Amino acid sequence: MRFPSREEAGQELAVRLLEWASSGDLANVTVLALPRGGVPVGAEIARVMAVPLDVLVVRKIGVPGSPEVGIGAIAGDDPPVFDRTGLRALDLSEDELGAEVAQARAELHRREHVYRGGRPAPDVRGHSVVVVDDGLATGITARAALRHVRRGGPLRLTLAVPVCPPRTAAALRDEADDVVALHQPEQLRSVGEWYSDFHPVSDQEVLDALRERHPAG
Repeated sequence: MRFPSREEAGQELAVRLLEWASSGDLANVTVLALPRGGVPVGAEIARVMAVPLDVLVVRKIGVPGSPEVGIGAIAGDDPPVFDRTGLRALDLSEDELGAEVAQARAELHRREHVYRGGRPAPDVRGHSVVVVDDGLATGITARAALRHVRRGGPLRLTLAVPVCPPRTAAALRDEADDVVALHQPEQLRSVGEWYSDFHPVSDQEVLDALRERHPAG
Protein backbone atom coordinates (compact mmCIF):
# COMPACT_ATOMS: atom_id res chain seq x y z
CA MET A 1 0.00 0.00 0.00
CA ARG A 2 1.40 3.37 -1.03
CA PHE A 3 0.81 6.71 0.67
CA PRO A 4 -0.98 9.27 -1.52
CA SER A 5 1.37 12.00 -0.27
CA ARG A 6 3.78 12.92 2.50
CA GLU A 7 0.99 14.89 4.17
CA GLU A 8 -1.29 11.86 4.40
CA ALA A 9 1.59 9.76 5.69
CA GLY A 10 2.05 12.37 8.42
CA GLN A 11 -1.62 12.18 9.33
CA GLU A 12 -1.36 8.41 9.76
CA LEU A 13 1.68 8.79 11.97
CA ALA A 14 -0.09 11.48 14.00
CA VAL A 15 -2.94 9.07 14.81
CA ARG A 16 -0.45 6.59 16.25
CA LEU A 17 1.38 9.26 18.24
CA LEU A 18 -1.87 10.76 19.58
CA GLU A 19 -2.68 7.39 21.11
CA TRP A 20 0.61 7.48 22.99
CA ALA A 21 0.08 11.08 24.06
CA SER A 22 -3.42 10.34 25.37
CA SER A 23 -2.02 7.47 27.44
CA GLY A 24 0.60 9.75 28.98
CA ASP A 25 3.57 8.17 27.21
CA LEU A 26 4.34 11.41 25.35
CA ALA A 27 4.24 14.78 27.12
CA ASN A 28 5.41 18.27 26.16
CA VAL A 29 5.95 17.16 22.56
CA THR A 30 8.17 18.90 20.00
CA VAL A 31 8.39 17.67 16.40
CA LEU A 32 11.75 17.95 14.62
CA ALA A 33 11.54 17.19 10.90
CA LEU A 34 14.46 16.41 8.60
CA PRO A 35 14.36 18.72 5.57
CA ARG A 36 13.42 18.68 3.01
CA GLY A 37 11.21 15.60 2.58
CA GLY A 38 10.49 15.05 6.25
CA VAL A 39 8.99 18.52 6.72
CA PRO A 40 5.56 17.91 5.08
CA VAL A 41 5.28 14.72 7.16
CA GLY A 42 6.31 16.45 10.37
CA ALA A 43 4.12 19.48 9.68
CA GLU A 44 1.02 17.29 9.61
CA ILE A 45 2.02 15.55 12.83
CA ALA A 46 2.56 18.93 14.51
CA ARG A 47 -0.74 20.27 13.17
CA VAL A 48 -2.82 17.29 14.26
CA MET A 49 -1.17 17.11 17.68
CA ALA A 50 -1.12 20.93 18.06
CA VAL A 51 2.55 20.95 19.04
CA PRO A 52 5.61 22.94 17.89
CA LEU A 53 7.45 22.08 14.67
CA ASP A 54 11.05 22.81 13.82
CA VAL A 55 13.68 21.45 11.47
CA LEU A 56 16.70 19.34 12.24
CA VAL A 57 19.13 19.74 9.37
CA VAL A 58 21.22 16.64 8.69
CA ARG A 59 23.56 16.29 5.74
CA LYS A 60 24.69 13.12 4.06
CA ILE A 61 28.43 12.57 3.57
CA GLY A 62 29.07 11.19 0.10
CA VAL A 63 31.72 8.86 -1.23
CA PRO A 64 34.58 10.63 -3.07
CA GLY A 65 33.70 10.68 -6.75
CA SER A 66 30.18 9.37 -6.05
CA PRO A 67 28.51 12.01 -3.83
CA GLU A 68 25.08 10.41 -4.29
CA VAL A 69 26.29 7.37 -2.32
CA GLY A 70 25.94 8.12 1.38
CA ILE A 71 28.67 6.79 3.64
CA GLY A 72 27.94 8.98 6.67
CA ALA A 73 26.02 11.98 7.99
CA ILE A 74 26.40 15.02 10.23
CA ALA A 75 24.05 17.07 12.38
CA GLY A 76 24.86 20.41 13.98
CA ASP A 77 28.50 20.68 14.99
CA ASP A 78 28.60 17.05 16.12
CA PRO A 79 31.27 14.63 14.91
CA PRO A 80 30.35 12.74 11.73
CA VAL A 81 28.52 9.43 11.99
CA PHE A 82 29.84 6.86 9.52
CA ASP A 83 28.56 3.61 8.08
CA ARG A 84 31.42 1.41 9.29
CA THR A 85 30.37 -1.54 7.18
CA GLY A 86 30.28 0.66 4.10
CA LEU A 87 33.71 2.13 4.86
CA ARG A 88 35.22 -1.35 5.08
CA ALA A 89 33.48 -2.47 1.89
CA LEU A 90 34.87 0.54 0.00
CA ASP A 91 38.27 0.33 1.68
CA LEU A 92 37.93 3.91 2.92
CA SER A 93 39.03 5.53 6.16
CA GLU A 94 37.45 8.49 7.93
CA ASP A 95 40.62 10.52 7.32
CA GLU A 96 40.12 10.22 3.58
CA LEU A 97 36.72 11.91 3.82
CA GLY A 98 37.82 15.25 5.26
CA ALA A 99 36.87 17.23 2.15
CA GLU A 100 33.45 15.57 1.94
CA VAL A 101 32.79 16.25 5.63
CA ALA A 102 33.76 19.92 5.28
CA GLN A 103 31.53 20.32 2.23
CA ALA A 104 28.59 18.68 3.99
CA ARG A 105 29.04 20.85 7.08
CA ALA A 106 29.15 24.04 5.03
CA GLU A 107 25.92 23.11 3.27
CA LEU A 108 24.34 22.16 6.60
CA HIS A 109 25.07 25.58 8.09
CA ARG A 110 23.81 27.28 4.92
CA ARG A 111 20.50 25.45 5.12
CA GLU A 112 20.15 26.13 8.84
CA HIS A 113 20.50 29.84 8.08
CA VAL A 114 17.95 29.64 5.25
CA TYR A 115 15.38 27.78 7.34
CA ARG A 116 15.87 29.55 10.66
CA GLY A 117 17.11 32.97 9.63
CA GLY A 118 18.90 33.43 12.93
CA ARG A 119 16.21 31.81 15.06
CA PRO A 120 17.94 29.51 17.58
CA ALA A 121 17.46 25.77 17.56
CA PRO A 122 14.79 24.63 20.02
CA ASP A 123 15.77 23.64 23.54
CA VAL A 124 14.65 20.01 23.79
CA ARG A 125 15.54 19.43 27.42
CA GLY A 126 12.50 18.05 29.23
CA HIS A 127 10.54 17.59 25.98
CA SER A 128 9.28 14.46 24.28
CA VAL A 129 10.94 14.88 20.90
CA VAL A 130 9.61 13.23 17.75
CA VAL A 131 12.19 13.10 14.95
CA VAL A 132 10.48 12.72 11.56
CA ASP A 133 11.54 11.85 8.02
CA ASP A 134 9.56 10.70 4.98
CA GLY A 135 11.30 7.32 4.92
CA LEU A 136 14.61 5.59 5.60
CA ALA A 137 16.84 3.18 3.75
CA THR A 138 20.11 2.64 5.63
CA GLY A 139 19.14 5.04 8.43
CA ILE A 140 22.52 6.80 8.64
CA THR A 141 20.98 10.30 8.55
CA ALA A 142 18.44 9.33 11.20
CA ARG A 143 21.23 7.96 13.40
CA ALA A 144 23.10 11.27 13.21
CA ALA A 145 19.88 13.17 13.95
CA LEU A 146 18.97 11.03 16.96
CA ARG A 147 22.43 11.29 18.49
CA HIS A 148 22.33 15.06 18.07
CA VAL A 149 18.95 15.35 19.79
CA ARG A 150 19.97 12.94 22.57
CA ARG A 151 22.80 15.28 23.52
CA GLY A 152 20.17 17.93 24.28
CA GLY A 153 18.62 15.89 27.08
CA PRO A 154 15.07 15.16 25.86
CA LEU A 155 12.56 13.57 28.18
CA ARG A 156 11.77 10.94 25.53
CA LEU A 157 13.10 10.47 22.02
CA THR A 158 10.94 8.95 19.30
CA LEU A 159 11.74 8.34 15.65
CA ALA A 160 8.64 8.38 13.42
CA VAL A 161 8.73 7.49 9.72
CA PRO A 162 6.13 6.22 7.27
CA VAL A 163 8.39 3.50 5.84
CA CYS A 164 11.73 1.80 6.46
CA PRO A 165 13.13 -1.74 6.35
CA PRO A 166 12.78 -3.78 9.55
CA ARG A 167 16.56 -4.14 9.89
CA THR A 168 16.92 -0.35 9.86
CA ALA A 169 14.16 0.10 12.44
CA ALA A 170 15.78 -2.53 14.68
CA ALA A 171 19.23 -0.93 14.40
CA LEU A 172 17.89 2.52 15.33
CA ARG A 173 16.24 1.27 18.50
CA ASP A 174 19.69 1.64 20.06
CA GLU A 175 19.44 5.40 19.45
CA ALA A 176 15.76 6.17 20.20
CA ASP A 177 13.40 5.25 23.01
CA ASP A 178 10.75 4.41 20.41
CA VAL A 179 10.78 3.75 16.67
CA VAL A 180 7.46 4.09 14.84
CA ALA A 181 7.51 2.88 11.23
CA LEU A 182 4.10 2.33 9.65
CA HIS A 183 5.37 0.05 6.87
CA GLN A 184 8.48 -2.11 7.14
CA PRO A 185 9.07 -3.86 3.80
CA GLU A 186 11.91 -6.37 3.69
CA GLN A 187 12.99 -5.00 0.32
CA LEU A 188 13.08 -1.22 -0.05
CA ARG A 189 14.47 -0.14 -3.40
CA SER A 190 13.59 3.52 -2.81
CA VAL A 191 11.47 5.57 -0.43
CA GLY A 192 9.72 7.22 -3.37
CA GLU A 193 8.12 3.98 -4.52
CA TRP A 194 5.95 4.10 -1.39
CA TYR A 195 4.32 7.39 -2.41
CA SER A 196 1.94 8.26 -5.24
CA ASP A 197 3.17 11.88 -5.01
CA PHE A 198 6.86 12.11 -4.16
CA HIS A 199 7.73 15.46 -5.72
CA PRO A 200 10.97 17.16 -4.63
CA VAL A 201 10.20 19.42 -1.66
CA SER A 202 11.47 22.97 -2.17
CA ASP A 203 13.06 25.33 0.33
CA GLN A 204 9.95 27.51 0.00
CA GLU A 205 7.70 24.63 1.09
CA VAL A 206 9.91 24.13 4.14
CA LEU A 207 9.77 27.83 4.98
CA ASP A 208 5.99 27.95 4.53
CA ALA A 209 5.52 24.99 6.89
CA LEU A 210 7.75 26.58 9.52
CA ARG A 211 5.96 29.94 9.28
CA GLU A 212 2.65 28.23 10.01
CA ARG A 213 4.08 26.94 13.28
CA HIS A 214 6.22 30.05 13.98
CA PRO A 215 4.11 32.94 12.64
CA ALA A 216 6.13 35.55 14.53
CA GLY A 217 9.31 34.36 12.75
